[in-house]
Amino acid sequence: MATQAVKNTLYRWQGTDGNGVKTSGQISADSHAMIRVQLRRQGITVSKIRRHYSRDRDAGKSITALDITLFTRQLATLISAGIALQQALGVIADGFESRAMRQQVTELKQDIGAGTSLAAALRKKPAHFDPLFCSLVEAGELAGALDVMLQRVATYREKTEALKKKIKKAMTYPSAVLLVALGVCSILLIAVVPQFQGVFRSFDAQLPALTLWVIGLSDGLLAHGLWLLCVCGVILAGLHHRYKHCPALRQRIDRWLLHLPVLGNLLHMSAIARFARTLSTTLAAGVPLLEALNSVASATRNNLHKDAVLRLKQQVATGSPIHVAMAAVGVFPGMAIQMTAIGEESGTLDSMLDHVAAYYESEVDTQVDHLTTLLEPIIMVVLGVMVGGLVIAMYLPIFNLGQVI
Repeated sequence: MATQAVKNTLYRWQGTDGNGVKTSGQISADSHAMIRVQLRRQGITVSKIRRHYSRDRDAGKSITALDITLFTRQLATLISAGIALQQALGVIADGFESRAMRQQVTELKQDIGAGTSLAAALRKKPAHFDPLFCSLVEAGELAGALDVMLQRVATYREKTEALKKKIKKAMTYPSAVLLVALGVCSILLIAVVPQFQGVFRSFDAQLPALTLWVIGLSDGLLAHGLWLLCVCGVILAGLHHRYKHCPALRQRIDRWLLHLPVLGNLLHMSAIARFARTLSTTLAAGVPLLEALNSVASATRNNLHKDAVLRLKQQVATGSPIHVAMAAVGVFPGMAIQMTAIGEESGTLDSMLDHVAAYYESEVDTQVDHLTTLLEPIIMVVLGVMVGGLVIAMYLPIFNLGQVI
């Protein structure tokens, strides 16, 4: 069922409860009238309502995916223990150290108290609860098995976040080392090389070509370094904006990334793992296959794989078995296709896809370890060439000092 996201404003209210005791709080709603209706259902007579700018955007900066996963796991555990939904949300809100997350859960509790379903309350916060999350929760509510579904969602998110961490580990380590190397080289060129230039001026001899090249690089960086930094920043910002708003560029970059040695295979396997994990979770929740493939397409995080899943959906919609459609698309590996075929024939497609996801997640883990092992000597060589080259260039004239003098 398609549901439009509701954009709310945060309000502060004051009033009295059924016993005449003054009370106050915050609530997210569309208007003053909606607030009065919601609070009246809770037995509260409102005396004052003041608009407060919603912190949802600011709060989103401090709410992490790990917070949402932890919230899901805690909610599933409390509901499984027989605690009412609204009470469980109150317990979770009190347990979070993050002020933004406490506010988020408190708003969910208020919506539930006003008679809103959990899925509808979650859909009001699309920045943190994606359509797949909300659809699975809605399926759990309709089936009367919300605790079971939340357990599945929590497990799905935990495995997905673990996979993301592996990919980030593979890409962050070399990037961080190279950035440090560039920083060290920049400091040497800006602060150290000019000190040597004063010494070299006293030499009445031609300096080595490598030394002259480094001195020229230092002079250029001192003269135009700030402009160069600004230009690079503008270019990167422009590319980022272009990437977000130009599907053709995203396609080219994603295709280029997938053709990179080692890293391309790693990204491909992670996309297959996300495909299998997401499809397994949605099918186990009772979501129809075609609807599940819509959720899977957005979860692959790669435009080439997303287009492949959408083509897969089109073929399934015409009556093709999913394993036949996977083979026709030409993106999915043979092992995934064969296991999917076995799952279809045995009526255990969700379970078999879960095995596929586990296999490729294990492969990603192994590839990350191999990539790290492979990159370590390469990074050492690059660092040696960059930093060592600068040091040698500065000391060459001193090594030849006897001949120079």
